[in-house]
Amino acid sequence: MKILVVEDEQTLGNQIVEGLEQNGWVAELSGDGIDALYRATSEPWDAIVLDLGLPKLDGLTVLKGIRDENVNTPVVILSARNELTQRVEGLNAGADDYLTKPFQMVELIARLRAQLRRASGNASPVIQVGDLSLDTRTSKVMWQGQAIDLTALEFKVLAYLMHNTDKVISRSELVEHIYKQDFDRDSNTIEVFIGRIRRKIGGDVIKTVRGLGYRINADS
Repeated sequence: MKILVVEDEQTLGNQIVEGLEQNGWVAELSGDGIDALYRATSEPWDAIVLDLGLPKLDGLTVLKGIRDENVNTPVVILSARNELTQRVEGLNAGADDYLTKPFQMVELIARLRAQLRRASGNASPVIQVGDLSLDTRTSKVMWQGQAIDLTALEFKVLAYLMHNTDKVISRSELVEHIYKQDFDRDSNTIEVFIGRIRRKIGGDVIKTVRGLGYRINADS
């Protein structure tokens, strides 16, 4: 999962990015409203963490701009503003959740997981596809009742496919969601990861859609 963190306090922003990456997500930091609005509307993200008190363009304006561009990415607002009117204004502007500062990283992680589940249509924290299950809380993957070991990138590939069951996901889309922007990306490595995963969970779970990409069917 790829998360955009919009926070002008550099230390806090880096702490959030580090916490998200420790939980297996790709996270990138934006430090002002103009940059955030551009990146939020021009790049694919699975969720956005958005501070309200931003330089150049305030967070509410950024949020309204995101929704005006019909970008439906889940947005969790972070703000030191705890007044009811501020929370309501943020939610009415299109936020999906609201967390006030100071906060615990474990709560932000939990709220983001909930939003990612809702966006993919999964109410349960465990995504189940046939004999394959993935626990979004613990990052534990089970195949036919047995825990399987995946590398960090293998897990990111499988998790993205399972969050998007029944959808055809191209190699370029997978690259966008498992690597940071400044990483030396190579879409050919996706085939390598898919091959490794198939050897661990069987070759029939991840389908190849010739010329388009890969898909995990909900009824696999």
